[in-house]
Amino acid sequence: MMSSGPKCDLHCHSSVSDGVLAPRDLARRAHANGVQLWALTDHDETAGLEEAAREAAALGMRFVPGVEISVTWCGTTVHIVGLGVDGGHPQLREGLREVRAGRVRRARAMGERLAERGMPGAFEGALPYARNPELIGRTHFARFLVQAGHCADMQAVFHRYLGDDKPCHVPARWATLDQAVGWILAAGGRAVIAHPGRYRLTPVQFDALLDRFVELGGAGIEVVTGSHTPDQYRVYAELARRRGLLASCGSDFHSPDESRVDLGGLPPLPPRLTPVWHDWL
Repeated sequence: MMSSGPKCDLHCHSSVSDGVLAPRDLARRAHANGVQLWALTDHDETAGLEEAAREAAALGMRFVPGVEISVTWCGTTVHIVGLGVDGGHPQLREGLREVRAGRVRRARAMGERLAERGMPGAFEGALPYARNPELIGRTHFARFLVQAGHCADMQAVFHRYLGDDKPCHVPARWATLDQAVGWILAAGGRAVIAHPGRYRLTPVQFDALLDRFVELGGAGIEVVTGSHTPDQYRVYAELARRRGLLASCGSDFHSPDESRVDLGGLPPLPPRLTPVWHDWL
């Protein structure tokens, strides 16, 4: 199947998690940028979906309710996007609540490590950047550290302190892959592996992730994303064809000032792919 069709952006974040724009403002930005099919996929939270859906409907834009669930796989954090979910489904809501509880414990530990390196009060300083304290994460710490003058920009924060292999990073224990895919399917959604090019997994570990994901009922993989290069578009397009996975596209937009790609700013999917939205329009 050819992948031509509507302009889609099925991965972005609002101020409900670690984005800076409210859900309604994201909807307006996506619409202004020509997006026709749009999903809000906040980290481990669905509280912004109702507002996003209302604004998208008012604008005449097709909306897909989503979520991005944090998963631990082989000691690495992997993100699984759920598209077309019922955000109020009890199993999904309770599972996400448990994941968010782990975020707070991790954030306190990161604050302690930053204090040991001469940056006291980072946890308290990061809190105002998180509209929901349960969703405090590295992005909120990075915004505080830039504002406080400890680093010149967000990239420097992650390069020096909060990247996966940096001294103030605290590994998290998120949901299992089985749990995340199970919650998404229970809520009527379609599970998609987010930005696969970002994970530091060996080929054996990544193949095992794909095998288990498909076995659990996972449906798709992001091919065109804000963190992939054009070469990676081709790599993951071929992987989707070979594995029989649906292909998704999403900017992973967080902020007008921080994100590599704006809402709706990505090219179309490569040809000969079946889009994750193929039966939604």
